[in-house]
Amino acid sequence: MANLGYIQITRLCNQKCRFCSNPEREATLTFDQAKVMVDDFISRGYDGIILTGGEPTIHPDLPKIIEYAHSKGIHSRIISNGQRLADPEYFNELVSAGLDHVHVSIQTFDPKLQAFLTGKEDSLANILKTLELLGEAKVNSDINTTINHYNANHLDSLVIFLVQRFPFLHHFVWNNLDPSMNRATENPDVVHKLWECELSLRKAMQFLEKTGRSFRAEKVPLCYMTEYAWASTETRKIIKGEERIVRFLDEKGMVRETLFRHGKGAACAVCRLEPICAGLYDMDKSYSSSELFPVFVDPEPIRKKVLSEP
Repeated sequence: MANLGYIQITRLCNQKCRFCSNPEREATLTFDQAKVMVDDFISRGYDGIILTGGEPTIHPDLPKIIEYAHSKGIHSRIISNGQRLADPEYFNELVSAGLDHVHVSIQTFDPKLQAFLTGKEDSLANILKTLELLGEAKVNSDINTTINHYNANHLDSLVIFLVQRFPFLHHFVWNNLDPSMNRATENPDVVHKLWECELSLRKAMQFLEKTGRSFRAEKVPLCYMTEYAWASTETRKIIKGEERIVRFLDEKGMVRETLFRHGKGAACAVCRLEPICAGLYDMDKSYSSSELFPVFVDPEPIRKKVLSEP
């Protein structure tokens, strides 16, 4: 089982994403505080840590935090919007500190739409520079995409664009939009209907499977990804009995997730996959339970596949 701990090292960011669910605030860990959290995850036997934000590259001590984790023998990675990483000097500083795994957040291959969604005119150009640097340095690189109204219909096109341009990319992660707080509540136009992403998500997964790549999806009900139910982040954790600890830089503090369950509608009561499905996030607030439907497939092959994989 692979348990990864999340550490928010700052809540500041250099983009203004319309769909951001992580309220920005003047909160940043000191280096000593970060060391304590790294040590805590080591004592818990965690396999690795993910340094996140906000935007972690804004933190003045990010190289030192990475170097400390590396010296303690725990694998660390960052989730970044790829803006500051486009600076070769800064990028090389992080690599020298021990950075060997990056999740790059990108929402679309359309530069104007990427700028609209992130509030930064040169967002896509910087991401492409970052990906070039990652490829040259042979740093493990994953792609994170937040599914929203504006990209829901071309998730597959984005994947194909990235794979063709950067063949070294081998792992993709989709997160269904969390519309419950911060800018997503101020910009309801970003919230999509589940059916909007169903076809393009399936085509994206089919393409990645065909080309020998891996992928995961979070907060997507299994009725919208039945063919690839084994790729649901929550389903994998439910089946494996894994946990996830997130250390937030706000009043939430440390959150230990073990249940991975959201809302369940009437249709879920007769669905064969209900025991291994997390359900619908923010149900009947932003997403409607009327969009859920039962599926009648045997969950056992899904369990076996998940348990056979790391």
